[in-house]
Amino acid sequence: MALERWPGLVAAYDIEIRAAAPALRDLVPARRRSLADELPRAQRILVPGARRTLRIANGLAEFVRDHLLRAGPLTLSVHNLGEADHTDAELVTVLRRRLAPELLRIEEGPSAPGAGPLPADFDRFRDEGFHHAMAESGLEALRGLTYEDDPAGWEHLLQRVAGALEAVEREDEARELYDRARRESTDPKRRATAAYATAMILVRHHDPARRDPEQALAWVNEAITITSLLPDRRERAFHLGFDLNGKALVEVRRDRRAAAAELVRQAIDLAETDLADEHPIHRLVLYANRGQLLAMAGRHEAALADYTRAIEADPGYPDYYLDRGNLLHKLGRLAEALADYESVMRLSPPFPEAYYNRAELRFVSGDHEGARADLDHTLDLDPSFTPAYVNRSGLHAAAGDYARARQDVEQGLRLAPRDPHLLCVLGQIELAESRYPEARMAFDTALELDPELVAAWASRAELAFERGDRSAALTDLTHALKLEETAELLFNRSVVYRAAGLPEQARQDLVRAAELAPGDEDVGRALAELREVRPPASRTDDEGASRSGPPEESLPRGPR
Repeated sequence: MALERWPGLVAAYDIEIRAAAPALRDLVPARRRSLADELPRAQRILVPGARRTLRIANGLAEFVRDHLLRAGPLTLSVHNLGEADHTDAELVTVLRRRLAPELLRIEEGPSAPGAGPLPADFDRFRDEGFHHAMAESGLEALRGLTYEDDPAGWEHLLQRVAGALEAVEREDEARELYDRARRESTDPKRRATAAYATAMILVRHHDPARRDPEQALAWVNEAITITSLLPDRRERAFHLGFDLNGKALVEVRRDRRAAAAELVRQAIDLAETDLADEHPIHRLVLYANRGQLLAMAGRHEAALADYTRAIEADPGYPDYYLDRGNLLHKLGRLAEALADYESVMRLSPPFPEAYYNRAELRFVSGDHEGARADLDHTLDLDPSFTPAYVNRSGLHAAAGDYARARQDVEQGLRLAPRDPHLLCVLGQIELAESRYPEARMAFDTALELDPELVAAWASRAELAFERGDRSAALTDLTHALKLEETAELLFNRSVVYRAAGLPEQARQDLVRAAELAPGDEDVGRALAELREVRPPASRTDDEGASRSGPPEESLPRGPR
């Protein structure tokens, strides 16, 4: 019915519908296409990440919502939910979270006995990023298949299953499969692949404590040694370039970025020399990776050029718009960054990071309501997106809504109990509510976890100032300024200097603040006041209290 009555609605969610219901592919044309759609499967080297299923589920939920708003409410009966694959269960969870029950009522029916599982479609699982389905059905298939039955098929399936296990953070099981492949196979390419994949587990493990770049280096060098010897020039260029690119990540983890950049350059040279008419995705990935390394090195224009080259090679692939937008944002090119973030929104199923990043742009431009709406949407899409709780709680706190700010902080801390940014915002809330010991504890803990968190130093300085400890306030603000010199921090320190009877130091801070923010009215007004005020001689009032300098002032809030 939707296709007949509202074809535009169906077209808006073509990726999600085609992914979830392959039987409808002939009826739902692919409107949003990328380069991979036109290439042989062997050249589609970009496998979607594990979070893509959540994006597809959100897109389907929005399609169902918009359809039911036109067609009327619906009751959905779900059977065997306890036996459902992770991806199907995730869809039901998203539907329940995002659609009001008066629009879509979901009823769990009784288990249907005798239901056989759907046949495994490993190509589809891989292409769509259905990693849980690939892992479970693939492991089951491997139980019934031996290396001797079909060496090439066994190795191919094992590689896919191990990659899926790694994607869903079951790295130990993936490592066991790679070890099993090494015990069975002597094929050079397969052994190189297993060595490369083992290295990637060791540098990308979801638990940072279990990463081991030095051991990863040994494994990736094993892969490079093998692929360097492959006799076919094109095959060698592709596999060796892949391994050199992987070694670049290892070198980044070892904090050897120049070495990483050289490795990516070698991989690009191989691709451009020997793969000029094939593997275009491999080449664009290399350019994007070099762009990332150039950005790390501060070579921003060169990095933008590489990101742009990758995007122009595949304008339908959304991820590199996000990377380029982040760099443009950092450079203050906000309109261009906004265009890139909104390209992600247009090209992809709902992408929480794009809305989160646009919220930051809107906040910087003064659109606090728009920023909060984007953060709301980010958390609708992914309630586990911890940074969004940080920023939204900060917006609530800035608006004086400390109850809602505290709710967001507490929810964020349930997900990430040792997140220093959340603890910093918690301290700001406690300070605003005059709960000084609790505020100090929150700031201290945040700084123990992240000694370079400028906002925590500035906020702890505010706490010290309000409690009358000007020396501690000056110490913390000075430390914050060593980490990041901003007009706001300089202005705040000038307030403390004035309160401490040190007008010359206050003037110096204000002069520097005026250089950083020439149009800041508060800075200009404070400088004018200092020019008018002459330091009074110390005197004793009627009660014998000695005073000097300007009267007590309140310290503006530090950066959020």
